[in-house]
Amino acid sequence: MSQLFSPVSFGPLQLPNRIVIAPMCQYSATDGQANDWHRQHLGQLSQSGAGLLILEATAVLPEGRISWADLGLWDDATEAALAGVIASVKAWSPMPLGVQLAHAGRKASSARPWDGGGGLPATDPNGWTTVAPSALAFNDHPKPEALDLAGIDAIVDAFVAAAQRAERVGLDLIELHAAHGYLLHQFLSPLSNQRDDEYGGSLQNRMRLLIRVFDAVREAVDDRISVGVRISASDWVAGGWDIEQTTTLAQILDLRGCNFLHVSSGGLDPRQKIPLEPGYQVPFAQAIKAAKVRMPVIAVGLITDPSQAESILRHGHADAVALARGILYDPRWPWHAAAALGDSITPAPQYLRCEPREARGVFTAPAK
Repeated sequence: MSQLFSPVSFGPLQLPNRIVIAPMCQYSATDGQANDWHRQHLGQLSQSGAGLLILEATAVLPEGRISWADLGLWDDATEAALAGVIASVKAWSPMPLGVQLAHAGRKASSARPWDGGGGLPATDPNGWTTVAPSALAFNDHPKPEALDLAGIDAIVDAFVAAAQRAERVGLDLIELHAAHGYLLHQFLSPLSNQRDDEYGGSLQNRMRLLIRVFDAVREAVDDRISVGVRISASDWVAGGWDIEQTTTLAQILDLRGCNFLHVSSGGLDPRQKIPLEPGYQVPFAQAIKAAKVRMPVIAVGLITDPSQAESILRHGHADAVALARGILYDPRWPWHAAAALGDSITPAPQYLRCEPREARGVFTAPAK
């Protein structure tokens, strides 16, 4: 058996292989509510053969959306809409499903990418006033309002409520979004957090909100739910958040019962200089693994070739690999990876007859 197709556990959640479908925003919700686009988008990915599918960044508050068209999980209407989609997907696929809970902070109130993606002022019909740790604007976005302590408490409560809704709709995993320049990342980085209270200044203070949110969510949901964090390991800007601080955070989260760490980078500051090349973020996952954390570490970022993914795992640089754009382009990537690595995979029985001659044995029949 290849490493890629060996099982792995994210705390209480058992995965049949180490291929994770990373969260990918669709910008297709209506007032935060999932719809038929999400049903068909998630439905096709749930038939891919990956070990885990994590839903896109899902806002815990309306003002926490990246754009007006983002998915949300903040009230009964958004919960009911998502519950219908999840039930439909689970009726036809045994794949574990997770959700990435998020608040965009100062990067909220944006246009959809295909509409330009820039920040929208509160006066725009699709815009609103944003919040952040400090009143520092991101790029072309309007200046946000600095959160007071009551506002911080309300955000913790919103993450908890959304996590409880996620459990009720039948999701198996919760990923807290502390990457890509969104609110929890904004508190971590000294480039965006210039507070002088208990949430700013020292590393301990800047980590406080994320640790608080993690502890509160972990306490609020059943032990069967896997709870982890997505992190940007580096801002790629001098004086910003970096791998040393990330490693300290990882060790703290590990001791607090974090079930996995999903390691990305960047997104906080337009001055970032990122050397885009295959597996460019894998060294961050490797550094965190070297710090002897017990929780599984997921590597992500331009991992496109099965042999590349297998090598990452065999060398112990990560415990799982995540795909995003690559699996949108090739939704059967896990099938092709199993064939390339001489392994096997179990598709839906409706697809068993499509096994090609040149890959005989790549399919195994589902257990009856």
